[in-house]
Order: sequence, then C-alpha cells, then structure tokens
Amino acid sequence: MIAIVDYGRGNLGSVEKAFGRVGIPAIVTQDARAVDEADAVVLPGDGAFHDAMANLERLGLLPALRRALDGTRPFLGICLGYQLLFSSSEEFGEGRGLDVIPGVVRRFPAGRKVPHMGWNGVEHAGDLRLFEGIPSGAHFYFVHSYYPEPARPVTTAWCEYGVRFAAAVEHGRIHATQFHPEKSQRWGLRLLENFAAIVKGGGR
Repeated sequence: MIAIVDYGRGNLGSVEKAFGRVGIPAIVTQDARAVDEADAVVLPGDGAFHDAMANLERLGLLPALRRALDGTRPFLGICLGYQLLFSSSEEFGEGRGLDVIPGVVRRFPAGRKVPHMGWNGVEHAGDLRLFEGIPSGAHFYFVHSYYPEPARPVTTAWCEYGVRFAAAVEHGRIHATQFHPEKSQRWGLRLLENFAAIVKGGGR
C-alpha cells in the first residue's frame, strides 16, 4: 500500500486515481501511523512552501515523514512535495525545508512568464529508474514558480525554462519530480508504473 500524505495542499484524488490506473493500491491520509505502515510514501502538493511545512507540523506528520525519508522505503515527491525535500526556499523570505537533499528552492529569474505552466520536455541520461522506458525529451506537465537547485550532484533529469533546472531527482530510494506525473498522460502514467515497480520490488 502507498500512503499519499494529505497536508491540505494539492489535488490528491488525481494522484490516488493515477496509482489505481497503474494497478497499485494507494490511500490519501493524514494519519501518521498509516504513513509509518505503508510500503511507500508519496508527498504531492502545490501552493506555498512555508504553509506546507507549517501544515505538516500542525498535523503532526513531520516525524512520520522524516521516518519515510530514512532510505528504507521508496518515496516519491511531486511538485511542492519535491521542493520540500530541499534545505530551504527563497519563497517569501528564506524558510527551512526537510533538508533531505542539500540545496535551495529559487524563483525563476525575470524574463520568463511565471508560473511556468504547461508542457515541457524533460531530458535524462537513462540513469533514473523512474524514467525507464521513457525517451529523453518526453513532455510532462508543469505548474510552478520556483525550482530546486541541488547543492551537490544527485542523479537528475533536466528541463529548460529560462534556466536549466532539475526537473526530477533520484537520491537513494527517494524519487521526486517538479512536474505532475498524474497530469502528464502517457509518460506520466509510465513514470508512476515505474515507481509502482520499484515499490513492488522492495525499492531495490
């Protein structure tokens, strides 16, 4: 069972339905025990970085979330759930994240329309398990005004939007995407199938 963490941000039903389409059971939950007992954990979301961290703390989900990020189980962060994995964000002044991946979440520089919304190509070198069977340059759906900048090398897929930014990362058993796979049709479903395969394989 996959636990989809509900902290009041994002269209969680679409994520749950997408996992149903690829044949793996998932539940949307605010229960820390359910997060602890899940085979894998998904942190989706959109909205403000600071609000999300405050909600996770208010709901008592931060300890369970940190346990889910200890490297023993597969984890998938989506959009804001990806950004929260980093050390800090520039959004509305510097705020602290989960600090699992060292780095800063930055606002797109002036000159491009913000938010970055719509379809964009994602390049990869064939070294991320989430992208198995997905061609480099395949298009995914984005909605965001900020992007993560890792402070040290991690396995990464890239997107160009005024700057070249990390559109997805793999860090041990932690996987994360800036785009929304649940809204990305064919290749998004393939990516979720790949995550489901990782879960069924015990994350190895």
